[in-house]
Amino acid sequence: MAKKVQEILKQVLAGIRPSKQDEKLVVEKVNGVIRKLNKNLRGAKAQLGGSGAKGTWLKSFDADVFVTFNYSKYKDKGAELSDILEKTVRRSFTKYDRIHGSRDYFQVKLDGFTVEIVPILAIKKAKEARNITDVSLLHVAWVKRHRKLADEIRLAKQFCKAAKVYGAESYIRGFSGYVVEILVIYYDGFLKLARAAAKWKDKEVIDAARHYRNKNEIMFELNKAKLVSPLIVIDPVQKDRNAAASISKEKFEQFKAACKAFLARQSAELFEVKEFDRNELEKRKGKNILVLVKATAESGKRDIVGSRLLKVFEFLGGQIVKNDFKIIEKGWDWNKEAIFWFIVDSKELETYRVHEGPLLKSKVHVERFKTAHEETFVKGNRIYAKVKRKYTKVQALVNDMIKDKYVSERVKRVWIER
Repeated sequence: MAKKVQEILKQVLAGIRPSKQDEKLVVEKVNGVIRKLNKNLRGAKAQLGGSGAKGTWLKSFDADVFVTFNYSKYKDKGAELSDILEKTVRRSFTKYDRIHGSRDYFQVKLDGFTVEIVPILAIKKAKEARNITDVSLLHVAWVKRHRKLADEIRLAKQFCKAAKVYGAESYIRGFSGYVVEILVIYYDGFLKLARAAAKWKDKEVIDAARHYRNKNEIMFELNKAKLVSPLIVIDPVQKDRNAAASISKEKFEQFKAACKAFLARQSAELFEVKEFDRNELEKRKGKNILVLVKATAESGKRDIVGSRLLKVFEFLGGQIVKNDFKIIEKGWDWNKEAIFWFIVDSKELETYRVHEGPLLKSKVHVERFKTAHEETFVKGNRIYAKVKRKYTKVQALVNDMIKDKYVSERVKRVWIER
């Protein structure tokens, strides 16, 4: 088994690790951006950051360039850094986008390659940070101390992308690149991570830098708001931060399931990022009902637009369940168009449903209940009503729901795919 798995991982790595030619191309482009910025910068310096600086980047890669501002001079001007940097970006590039964030940053696109330019304070310790982005280069330095695991990190990142759990954006709520790096380093490799993750329990704790003596101390010391996620990953350079705080229960379970599947099947296929495939869904639904909804998103910043799409997906799923239909499987995909899909139990609902009323001893409430409902009956110590359903077929429900104002305010156009 061990030999087979290693052969598979070697095969996958060959397809995702940047070649020397890739590296040369990227380095030339990024260095060109850095040179332009540094030529026009005063009191600050541009340098490569992110996975590029860590050496953990994949072939499909966009670069992060951090512009570090002198700490003593700018520590009280954190809110102004984006405006200060924009003057330099404007002088350096004919076209760029300003992206709203906890501190605004800039995007420059060069021949299909995107460089993000981020203003940060030049800090030596995490406690000096005025913004979460200020700690970024400390993350780089910590990961670089574990260079021997760079390829293992690449495997884990690719695996997470294929499992659709990669990205800490609000509409994904998955594993950030930094969290993946911490996990691989903590477990000393991708395969060991997969074996451990398959057995994770809720509130699993990872403390790679051993800031705390035990889990109890972590649960006591950390702010409760930082402990709501199912996975707690203590930031190696910032002991009071849960780097995995944004991971949802759904993505946590999705990752565990993907790890179990890989350990059972040992297939390179589980590292492949697959496009939406209706035929595959048709096979999986069997005799059940597949409901496909497509939407054209409004234009805007990807994180904001993605959050709106997620809300539409959650709204539709919520309405399906609220109306007593059973969802067997669901998901959504977003490329040029958004696709929301639900596999629903094919059992058609009865025309009437039983609605539970108050206890018989609550006479006033019982009388009101009788007035509100035409057909009531008593069972045990409670009154019930037979209520006619508005929907007995899930397609009719979804067809109405996509016309709801909640949906129309969040997408440009939406329709059921037949």
